[in-house]
Amino acid sequence: MRHPHTRTTRRRVVGALTAGLLCAAGLAAPAVAAAPPEAPATPAPKSPALPDDLARTPPMGFNNWNSTHCRAEFDEAMVKGIADLFVAKGLKDAGYQYINLDDCWALPNRDADGKLVPDPARFPSGIKAVADYVHAKGLKLGIYTSAGTKTCNSAGFPGGLGHEYSDARQFADWGVDYLKYDNCNNQGVDAKARYTTMRDALRATGRPIVYSICEWGANKPWEWAADVGHLWRTTGDISDSWGSMLSILKQNLPLAPYAGPGHWNDPDMLEVGNGGMTDTEYRSHFSLWSVMAAPLLIGTDLRKASPATFDILGDKEVVAVDQDPLGKQGTVVSSEGGRWVVVKEMADGSRTVALFNESGTAQRIATTARAVGLPDAPAYTLRDLWRHRSYNTAGTVSATVPAHGTVLVRVAADPRWATHPPAVELGLEGSPFVEAGTPAALTTTVTDLGRTPAQRVSVSLTGPEGWTLTPTSASKAAALPTGRTLRTGWKVTAPRGTPTGSYDLTLRTRYRSPSGARVDSTLPLTASVAVPPPSGTSYLGDLPWLSTTNGWGPVERNTSNGESAAGDGRPLTLGGAVYAKGLGVHAESAVAYYTGKACETVTADVGVDDEKGAKGTVAFEVWADGTKVASTGILTNAMPAQPITADVTGAQVVRLVVTDGGDGIDSDHADWADARISC
Repeated sequence: MRHPHTRTTRRRVVGALTAGLLCAAGLAAPAVAAAPPEAPATPAPKSPALPDDLARTPPMGFNNWNSTHCRAEFDEAMVKGIADLFVAKGLKDAGYQYINLDDCWALPNRDADGKLVPDPARFPSGIKAVADYVHAKGLKLGIYTSAGTKTCNSAGFPGGLGHEYSDARQFADWGVDYLKYDNCNNQGVDAKARYTTMRDALRATGRPIVYSICEWGANKPWEWAADVGHLWRTTGDISDSWGSMLSILKQNLPLAPYAGPGHWNDPDMLEVGNGGMTDTEYRSHFSLWSVMAAPLLIGTDLRKASPATFDILGDKEVVAVDQDPLGKQGTVVSSEGGRWVVVKEMADGSRTVALFNESGTAQRIATTARAVGLPDAPAYTLRDLWRHRSYNTAGTVSATVPAHGTVLVRVAADPRWATHPPAVELGLEGSPFVEAGTPAALTTTVTDLGRTPAQRVSVSLTGPEGWTLTPTSASKAAALPTGRTLRTGWKVTAPRGTPTGSYDLTLRTRYRSPSGARVDSTLPLTASVAVPPPSGTSYLGDLPWLSTTNGWGPVERNTSNGESAAGDGRPLTLGGAVYAKGLGVHAESAVAYYTGKACETVTADVGVDDEKGAKGTVAFEVWADGTKVASTGILTNAMPAQPITADVTGAQVVRLVVTDGGDGIDSDHADWADARISC
């Protein structure tokens, strides 16, 4: 898979919730400061941005492709409806401007004069009339074509190669404000030459048109396109899955030195609201795109969007991070163990810090004001951008972050810090796994991170009806000075017969600031009722898992991945050898099993499934709780099956992980063939 436009439908995957501790953000206990960000290995180019003063901040708007592809619902009514919703739902007010048409808006053939012809079934009023409607709303219209003889859709719509000046003139005459220029059917013509020709054609029209280079990062446009386009794709297409979003994030993050006002790295459009990820994962997606100063192009049909989707897309404090006029892309401070700290310098001197948890269980992620580039100060104001609350901190910037979650805070050396209550962190120590009818011991924590004390502190833990949650140590404290923690032990029991699965708990603390203001804070948690595997040796393809994430399509039991709908795989095949048992996955992938400290060894034959021919590059890992206990290094389809054996003695959770080998997830079909666990 290079470019999903070439398929009649794009593959989708439902990213399952990871089991274990799934909690909302809680400010975390102090930890060792992360090292300051290192200088980039490759310096940014010196070429100037385009002189037209367009896209001084990353473009914001809508593109229909991720939600409609070329289906019939992509039409004039949809475009007008999206424009209406931009106004009615406050998205225009939040900064969204562009309503962009993607592939399939035209007829397959040009007219007798070589002009593009809008599809009269989809756009009976024509493109200019649609542009006029959009402009009347105070918005702008975008359009799509490819820097080739045809666009990417298999129907063969006309591309712009050889027609650049004529097509640009049509776009300008229609009132188009934005052009996405794709890379399909390019006939092997030099990329820089193709994209530069369209730049010159757009300039020749005299109309200001934002120019989006969509050549998938194939020719490293960040190295040459700063004076060609206003933004350039850095990766292949995104899909509505956790694995796809994560892979693209990792490819785009190192390119921070190349971005700035008028010339942006583009990690592709947003999937928020399309249903393949959880709201927690979508908030991470939106947070990280904003910290990366990425274009924010909504990819869901807003006519069907949930209130939660509008809440994410319309959060003005998060949007303000993306749109900060300094135009800095966030850089990585640390990423050990999937605990990412990404910091974005802001025009007012503050820092926006994303504490992102890549892993499948909640983790504490911590840094300091100094490590993210702020000057020494007695204390700092810390603003939680999703919760819209301000606190003071003595310098620690940290949180208990849910699986696949992101805590987004803005930190400033603010002389008014004392007007805010102290930040506290809510956390959980101990295992979130419970066996029905058997008491489990948990410990909750409340830690004061502020310069001022938290006073009259109390904590409670509640769960489902019928569960007992009893404190076994103090649940109140008269005061917590800076850095001090209230630890409370709990005995948690799920009733006998409780089915396996995840159950919501809520940790709540109440405290007062020195001024007497009362502060309430809650941390949603998840306890998992689980049963360890039976004694003896079992095939992992036959056992229930706690959770899965996958790059394309679902994880398949005892067949290959297949890449699209559930059950579309084939027999697991590595190097011509067929296996009856195992797991078929697609990078980035993780499959977690509860082992309850009762198992010893995991074994498998692993490799890239034969169904991808010569394509695919992956690496296999086995994790026991938070420790990597086995790995293969990078494997390709040309290599035979590799044996992997892992000692998982004493682990509560075993995870089978497949990474993308460092080159993106295209064609990364991976097999855990003959995978077994002994307990």
